[in-house]
Amino acid sequence: MKKVEITAKGTNYAAASVGSLSELGEHVFALAPGIDIPGKVFVGETTGSTGTEVSFTVVPAGMGGDFLHTHKTNEETYIVLKGNGVFQVDGELWDIAEGSVIRVSPSGKRAFKNSGTEDLVVLCIQSQADTLKDLGIADGVILEEPVKW
Repeated sequence: MKKVEITAKGTNYAAASVGSLSELGEHVFALAPGIDIPGKVFVGETTGSTGTEVSFTVVPAGMGGDFLHTHKTNEETYIVLKGNGVFQVDGELWDIAEGSVIRVSPSGKRAFKNSGTEDLVVLCIQSQADTLKDLGIADGVILEEPVKW
């Protein structure tokens, strides 16, 4: 079983690696005793995240969509990195492909499956709903100190 590896760490950051996209299937997430999800890995705990959770999921051709789920307080943004599939929210279905981005509110009943012939790779960013104050660059501050390349 593949593990998330810390690659750099300091007072204000932590960097980690899950491996290449082709290695994601080697990760196994233990959902509950006796229920393992191959190809699923979370990185928030490893990086010490306090405001978001990030996970990767790789779904082999024809697989996925075994159950619907919701969240209590967190919304999710799914980004398709590779492959094709079908996404479902609240009974609505649509095709997804590399480059698709889907945001689902906490109460949205969601699932996705691979409808293609190659692995479907999805990045999911989970954060508490209704907490983002400034979108885009509005929260950023450009500093005067030089970059050390």
